[in-house]
Amino acid sequence: MKNLYLIGGTMGVGKTTVCRQLKEDLPRSVFLDGDWCWDASPFQVTEETKTMVIENICFLLNSFLRCTAYENIIFCWVMHQQEIIDAILSKLTLENCSVKCISLLADEQTVRERLLKDIKKGLRKADVIPRSLVRIPQYSSLCTHKIDTCGKTIQQTVLEILKL
Repeated sequence: MKNLYLIGGTMGVGKTTVCRQLKEDLPRSVFLDGDWCWDASPFQVTEETKTMVIENICFLLNSFLRCTAYENIIFCWVMHQQEIIDAILSKLTLENCSVKCISLLADEQTVRERLLKDIKKGLRKADVIPRSLVRIPQYSSLCTHKIDTCGKTIQQTVLEILKL
């Protein structure tokens, strides 16, 4: 039996950091960040590029699901609409696979503080803050397990995921 962890959340909630730790804590695991499937300059959001990134993500996830070397497949991305989650799941071969859909959450102040740290380090541009904050309310309506990351260590968040 394989486990697929789909972990969403707005920018700044700790998705990548949590998933990297989850990969280390789970046996026979592999991690895919959806951003790796759409790292372009200039970054363009069109119907064509949105279709392309979903195809890229699903190709890799299906490859991981077929590979006998992996038991745990961990995927993260900004999945702020149920349609995104459904589009990905509809294209995956999920026989003998347990799927856990999770949204990592944080309040506006926490997201702002975390993103400002990344901006100061040169890891992100300032326009990320309003783009991230506007998406926060969208996660409440998703069919996912919700985990608040405010005031928690990475390991505390990972433990909550492992309890699911």
